[in-house]
Amino acid sequence: MGDLLTIDDIRAAAALIDGRVLRTPTLPSPGLSALLGVPVTVKLELLQHTGSFKPRGAFAKILGLSAAERGAGVVGVSGGNHGIALAEVAGRLGVRATVVMPESAPPRSIETARAAGADVRLTQDMAAAFALMDELVQAGATLVHPFDDPAVVAGQGTVGLEFAEAAPDVTDVLVSVGGGGLISGVATAFRALVPGARVWGVETEGADAMSRALAAGGPVDVALTSLVTTLSAPRVSPLTYDHVAALVEDVVVVPDAEAVAGTITLAEQQKVWAEPAAGCLVAAARTVLERVGPGARLGLVICGGNATVADVARWSADLR
Repeated sequence: MGDLLTIDDIRAAAALIDGRVLRTPTLPSPGLSALLGVPVTVKLELLQHTGSFKPRGAFAKILGLSAAERGAGVVGVSGGNHGIALAEVAGRLGVRATVVMPESAPPRSIETARAAGADVRLTQDMAAAFALMDELVQAGATLVHPFDDPAVVAGQGTVGLEFAEAAPDVTDVLVSVGGGGLISGVATAFRALVPGARVWGVETEGADAMSRALAAGGPVDVALTSLVTTLSAPRVSPLTYDHVAALVEDVVVVPDAEAVAGTITLAEQQKVWAEPAAGCLVAAARTVLERVGPGARLGLVICGGNATVADVARWSADLR
């Protein structure tokens, strides 16, 4: 096992990005509390710049680069939100950005990244996107990986730092897992600041690289079939695997249909427009409660909101 991040790494990232990202609201959720029957607190990271937590890691990484590394331009791969954030952050810092995305990425995400000034390259699928990213790095671009980078993970961990400081009474924290950068950082923060709290990962079927890695004892390639592209990493990294194996209680996997239904529940009960990558937390919360009992106080990281009404309507119809 490699070295795990510390709370000092996350505090350093927080100082680096201070004033460049929003300290998003942490609020009690009367609607979700009534629905689930236990107190629920939400961290509304979908209100962050670009609609997800991703600018935290992008700023932490790019601000730490040398002038030469910035001058070479940055490249990243994304199913949606990392690409938007990388394009926006690089643009704000005057750095050239290339974003590689699969054709299945939400059209709005592709358009938004292009509008922010990035050179967006589309590939047939996510595996091909990672392959093209590797080629561009070989050719000299500076990699801003969506999750396999301690600086990025520390930046994402500032979500957990803020959440733990604002809601130290939570017993169980639910975090969506794509490549595992967010949960690695959040779990690091909670282990340090609220040592008794359990952190649970949530994936969708067909985008379950972390749960498969835990079963296998290390990262493995997975075939991606979930419609939730923003959670669709073809494999997790040793860095994120090590953090989850050491710090996370378990990873719950839910069907796509329940993730989409959760998006609608969050709109109705929490009055926020989240994407299915956050909607999956609602179904997983019921599973967690079955396992830990009725005395829990849940914390949900509502990670992103970059889905259109048309997207959700289409997914709902397709999954009936």
